[in-house]
Amino acid sequence: MDQLQHHFDDLRALFINCSIKKDKTKSHTQLLMDKAVHIMEAEGVKVEQVYALDHIIAFGMIKDGAEENQKDEWPAIQKQIMAADILVIGTPIWLGVKSSVATQVIERMYAYSGDRNSKGQYLYYGKTAGCVITGNEDGIKHCAMDILYAMQHIGYMVPPQADCGWIGEAGPGPSYGDTEWNGKPIGDGHIPLGFANDFTNRNTTFMAWNLMHTARLLKDNDGIPAIGNTTDGWGHVSNAKSENPEYR
Repeated sequence: MDQLQHHFDDLRALFINCSIKKDKTKSHTQLLMDKAVHIMEAEGVKVEQVYALDHIIAFGMIKDGAEENQKDEWPAIQKQIMAADILVIGTPIWLGVKSSVATQVIERMYAYSGDRNSKGQYLYYGKTAGCVITGNEDGIKHCAMDILYAMQHIGYMVPPQADCGWIGEAGPGPSYGDTEWNGKPIGDGHIPLGFANDFTNRNTTFMAWNLMHTARLLKDNDGIPAIGNTTDGWGHVSNAKSENPEYR
């Protein structure tokens, strides 16, 4: 089997945990995100993490809450997003959907949808995104569908298998990474719940590598060509094949 040469040490990734738990150490979503983080870091990717509830993030379709006299730390987070080649959003499932914090984070990102990159494309072109979902009720695919649609809509390239997740049995119960529930050991009481789940581990691995591969392709090719996808130029090339020899 051919051994593909790969290097990722010039890539940057940002993981944003949108848990609704104020204490990061109690976040089950963080435990699964850490698996993907470790895979990327082992390949040389420079990874940064943001725990959303550690920051004051103003509400609204705004770039900077200070303009509306709100305390707002989002502009600094936005700089981290723009510096990253890879973005991963993590969220728990509540009532079958992503957390309110995840919605807020995506809304704040969307506030920049009027901005353009140096090519005249939407701001997030040339970057790739994925998501991590945890919970003890149904909803992994629904949450991933919601998040990944939003990411591609604002400009991110979403690779195959760009999501991973874990859910327990329906109803109240232990969550990912727990070793006991209601004071009683789960399983053998040593291996945290979900850690040995092949389906979750496989999809987490696929997601991490596919994000790295996609980021590599985008970086090596200076993103996506700026033909037919710029707000000022799309009309000029809509019939380019018949009107302009340059595009024949």
